Amino acid sequence: MAHLRQQFKDALSSIEPGDDKINAPEAHQLVRDALEADSKLMEYGANPVLIGSYKRNVSIKRIKDVDVFVRLPDVPDEVTSQEILDRFFRVLHAEFGTDSEGHRRTKRQDRSLQVEFPEYDLYVDAVPARPHWDGGTWEIPQKGDENQWVRTNPEKLTSLSSTMNTDHDGYYVPTVKLLRQTRRALLGTKKPGGFFIEMATYQAFASGAVSGNDHAEYFVSALQEVSKIIGDFVTYSIGVNDATLPGNTIRIRATDEELDAARTRFADAAVAASAALEEEDEGKAALAFQKLLGKNGDNETVFPMPPGFNENGTKRASAVSAGARVVPAGTRTFG
Repeated sequence: MAHLRQQFKDALSSIEPGDDKINAPEAHQLVRDALEADSKLMEYGANPVLIGSYKRNVSIKRIKDVDVFVRLPDVPDEVTSQEILDRFFRVLHAEFGTDSEGHRRTKRQDRSLQVEFPEYDLYVDAVPARPHWDGGTWEIPQKGDENQWVRTNPEKLTSLSSTMNTDHDGYYVPTVKLLRQTRRALLGTKKPGGFFIEMATYQAFASGAVSGNDHAEYFVSALQEVSKIIGDFVTYSIGVNDATLPGNTIRIRATDEELDAARTRFADAAVAASAALEEEDEGKAALAFQKLLGKNGDNETVFPMPPGFNENGTKRASAVSAGARVVPAGTRTFG
């Protein structure tokens, strides 16, 4: 079997965010400082916290957006989501203004305000949230409605991810990264996005169906289960669980064509990954994993070839044949 342990470690290193790990928290802090400086938002108890894939350590190169969850525990019930979003816009636009070309850096979205940081080549999404009546979860603006709110619990997902990673000896988070990278290689910018794949991966782990002894086994096992979950979602409309809100499923925006493509490509990928793991020829196995993981955000091949193999997966010819009486001289000197 081709476990290629070092190559999987190198692949994970290849998709790890680089300078974004420094830039993302700096951009987050600037947005946070602006919101906390506003007297009205502070009257509402504004308490921003970092959420999203970056917070959960499952982001892959490159990080393009950072999510700031702005908890407003003291906002009056009569204040509408539209009024909150308007306030966010005024505060953030006043702070960040326009870019060098005169374009507003703050953009209004359905349920958040997006602030562009061109110097970092990333965005920060500031999402307002008010307490849900249960006292333990939150509500954020509903898309397409100026005074409807939808229940959410993003901080819970952070703790659940951490626990799942501990329960699987540190393999959960790297496996999510590898599955998100596989999604990127298979679907590109098409939907469903990385969050859908992450939630499908969490469901697969939570079911007890994912196991292994190294990155290769976990990757293949998870990919097989996630492929089944996607197939059930597309074919039978069986939702993907929202682990933070028992009894609820996550919502995604994807066309029928995009969903069909995801089902087919992940099914094929699961078969290819399983075959690669069973492959005795490490070069052929590496080539298969290379195709599954594609290129990172810097357009570099994620999965490297093992030593002694060409980039096409064939074994390199040895300069010394078995039984040879003469060995080519090296270039190193000793003395």
